[in-house]
Amino acid sequence: MSKASNPLLDPSKRAAATQMVHGGGRRTAFNETSEALFLNSGYSYPSSEHAELLFQNRIEGHNYSRFANPTMDMFQERMALLEGAEAARAFATGMAAVTNAILSQVRAGDHIVAAQALFGGCRYVVEDYAPRFGVASTMVDGRDPENFARAMRPNTKVVFIETPTNPTLELVDIAAVAEIAHAHGAKLIVDNVFSTALWQKPLQLGADIVTYSATKHIDGQGRVLGGVVLGSRQLIEGDVHTFLRQTGASISPFNAWVLLKGLETYDLRVRQMTDSAEKIAAALARHPKIERVIYPHHPSHPQYELARRQMARGSTLMALDLKGGQEAAFTFSDSLAVVLISNNLGDAKSLITHPRTTTHARLTEEVRLETGVTPGLLRLSVGLEDADDLLADLMYGLDQV
Repeated sequence: MSKASNPLLDPSKRAAATQMVHGGGRRTAFNETSEALFLNSGYSYPSSEHAELLFQNRIEGHNYSRFANPTMDMFQERMALLEGAEAARAFATGMAAVTNAILSQVRAGDHIVAAQALFGGCRYVVEDYAPRFGVASTMVDGRDPENFARAMRPNTKVVFIETPTNPTLELVDIAAVAEIAHAHGAKLIVDNVFSTALWQKPLQLGADIVTYSATKHIDGQGRVLGGVVLGSRQLIEGDVHTFLRQTGASISPFNAWVLLKGLETYDLRVRQMTDSAEKIAAALARHPKIERVIYPHHPSHPQYELARRQMARGSTLMALDLKGGQEAAFTFSDSLAVVLISNNLGDAKSLITHPRTTTHARLTEEVRLETGVTPGLLRLSVGLEDADDLLADLMYGLDQV
């Protein structure tokens, strides 16, 4: 029997781990095993007519690397396979991806509804930036889907959520909010960074667009910046691609290549980090110096049942709210030897940050407290170190408080 009849020639028949090694690969005539890196900015054409047809989108090909490049194509295709999306577009950063996803779907006079528990940069786009161009916004407590229903207006075009949220790991019921958004003719955009594409599938739950900071678990090794927007072919090749093409928040081919290499170990890394996060959450849950441990798949999480329903596992992030407030949080963090103080996340190295004074510092104290960002709250991103070493490090830090 020939290879031509092998069902695994169809990428959709392969498991996620296999797709992350082979998906989207396109070999040149040199038959390289590692994906080729195309650093060129432009392309030449065999004839003027060929160029004309290419610019009219009547034939396939590339004409400028601001919006199309063979290395970028491979990364986008591999991400689409992982997500179960029809299409994807890559961006220079995660915030560029979020900004494109939201603003490509609205026009002056439109309205956005968003969960109030958002990463500071995402909240800025919705609450401060979009209104400058005539796009109003309403922020709601995302834990109750009815809050979205009450906020919808006839001109609401986008509903935007993170789940789990940054940094308090609140959850939003994706399926319920998708139903509300669609009933009002709006699109649901989900930032899926914390859960990862391995443990949560927003498109399957009804979302229209999914965004990622590829800097996080996708690279996951602190090397490059990147972002991705995924969804239906109509949405991605329409408004999302047009906005990218005309505004130029493009990922570099080199960064796309590094992210391709990151995806080869993505499944292994995320699974190992999740294993360790589960162990750490269980060990710290009843520590007398911790007010609360927030981890989606720990039974103490107030939305534990929802977490079990829409997330396959609890992922790599947790929050620790220390008794003693900011002073205790600083003493604890400053005592750690293995866990590094950094505002990045989803990295091979375990990282801890104090959101009140870093990622959410620009927000008012009223907003911070309203969204659960208390003085004693720390966000812990669990890495690939030995889980017992991490626990010993964290316990030592708590002993110093």
